[in-house]
Amino acid sequence: MRKTLILSLALAPLALHSVQAQTAPGAPASPQISWFKDLKVMSSVAIGEGGDLVFVGSDSRIHRTDARGVEKWNYAAGDIGRASPVVTPQGGVIAASYDDHVYALDGSGKLLWRTKLDGDIFASPALRPDGSVVVATAGGSVYALGPQGQVLWTFKVGAPVFSSPAVAGDGTIYFGAQNNQLHALTPQGQLKWAFRAGSLVFSSPALDRQGNIYFGSSDRRIYSLSPDGKQRWVRSTGLFVNASPIVTGDNLVVVGSYDGNVYAVNTSGEDEWVYAAGAPVAAAAVQLADGSVVVPDLSGTVHAIGPAGQPRWKIASGKKIDTSVAVSDQGVLYFATEGGGLSAVARQAPLADGPWTSFRGVPAGWGRALTVAEAATRTAAKRAAVAAVLAQAPAAGNAPGNGAARPTAPRPTPAQVTPPQATTPPSRPAAPAAPAAPTRTPEGYAQAAGQAARNIGGLVHLPLTEVAGALGTPVRLLTPRAVTLALPAQGAATAAVQTLPVRFVGRVAFVPLAALADLPGVSVAARRAPAGVNLTFAGRTLTFPVNLPALAPLVAAPEYQPLVRR
Repeated sequence: MRKTLILSLALAPLALHSVQAQTAPGAPASPQISWFKDLKVMSSVAIGEGGDLVFVGSDSRIHRTDARGVEKWNYAAGDIGRASPVVTPQGGVIAASYDDHVYALDGSGKLLWRTKLDGDIFASPALRPDGSVVVATAGGSVYALGPQGQVLWTFKVGAPVFSSPAVAGDGTIYFGAQNNQLHALTPQGQLKWAFRAGSLVFSSPALDRQGNIYFGSSDRRIYSLSPDGKQRWVRSTGLFVNASPIVTGDNLVVVGSYDGNVYAVNTSGEDEWVYAAGAPVAAAAVQLADGSVVVPDLSGTVHAIGPAGQPRWKIASGKKIDTSVAVSDQGVLYFATEGGGLSAVARQAPLADGPWTSFRGVPAGWGRALTVAEAATRTAAKRAAVAAVLAQAPAAGNAPGNGAARPTAPRPTPAQVTPPQATTPPSRPAAPAAPAAPTRTPEGYAQAAGQAARNIGGLVHLPLTEVAGALGTPVRLLTPRAVTLALPAQGAATAAVQTLPVRFVGRVAFVPLAALADLPGVSVAARRAPAGVNLTFAGRTLTFPVNLPALAPLVAAPEYQPLVRR
């Protein structure tokens, strides 16, 4: 059934003053929107070598504009499209639409060829080094098309494919499908293996330097697979992960979820940080050469996140954003909002060097791992923009992977930790001198811990510093995965050493509430009114004001379990 798009023809242009920029305290100044134009953008935006923009519009046309959005040409396709176009090394364009066709145009917009496939094309094509393209369809097939548009081979998936194929350095083709599987094909289109997730795979895979694969699923998980299809690790999230991951220059897998969080996991599967966007995230992030990660959410806010997961700045457009930000080698950042408007933010850093630092790996949308020569060419193309950004903002830090020293990622490291004390975050401006605050009591620590509680990975966690203060126990050793406490025991001459798991959110360590109940001499009980948790230890009871129903709502189980036949 053919889709019909109904658009209002009376959309007023979005005034620049309606786009609000917000800067986090102590962070670099928030950028301003350089220009906004109603260009009817519907697909992701691909960017050519000279900064030209290419996209499919809601007018069912393939558009090419210059870097300021001034149209150079357009070509009429048979329908709308959401797939990101590809700009070839020769300056040509390959685009797809919902009319089941793939179009190849030269640099002037002249049709070179068009090929009809077996269904609507939602997934973005992948350009292989030999000039052929790999295209997946909602009809359930994956095609390889030659440089003249001829079909080289077809692989029948048997389920719709909305996940954009990624091509590894050895030519292996990876993609997800609506049969809950991630597939690996040989360069000749033969199945190498298939890995089954717990639900649908909309997410497009990303690849690291070693060829490992990363993708999300509607089963609320982020997966890492080795090149032979074996599971390396899984990271659970609060809701489904339809967004596509990126792999940054400093080897972080970054992806947003519909739970409103952006997750940064190192390639070994350990959390580096979790950033609360506050609204569902459906688009891929990008990493800039200044170390920032930029990602939009469905509320229309573009977030810039620092290397430790801290907020740098925000731009609130007020309109839904479900396609990735595009970044030119000249350091212009573009994002499209619902209704087709395109905003540009100039004088930004270009993409960071890395294995997969944007949705399709490079601004031109190739969707493949680069050769050594291609990677060197990309670095050279961005050098002027990187130098300009570093010159105008030397305090922002050096650019990872662009010839400058990589900023030190503030990962937690093993360290001796003194008893908790209130401190001022280094990013805040110094406050006027004030009278010394009274020493915090265990009850005060418990109150602060309960107010700062959060759900991490489906479990209620409390901040370590406040928990240790409430228990009156010093922190002996803190590592990225665990904390050692010296827990005083009644009637004992020395403290008992206990180890608890920790999870870091930015620089802040959290411990699971459930783990506290396993400590010797500690009992934990929930209370209804007022909502909270009572922790009894060493003869006294402390109340942590944790709203358990809000943080960890109960999920109704089916009255009858499904019958399993063996």
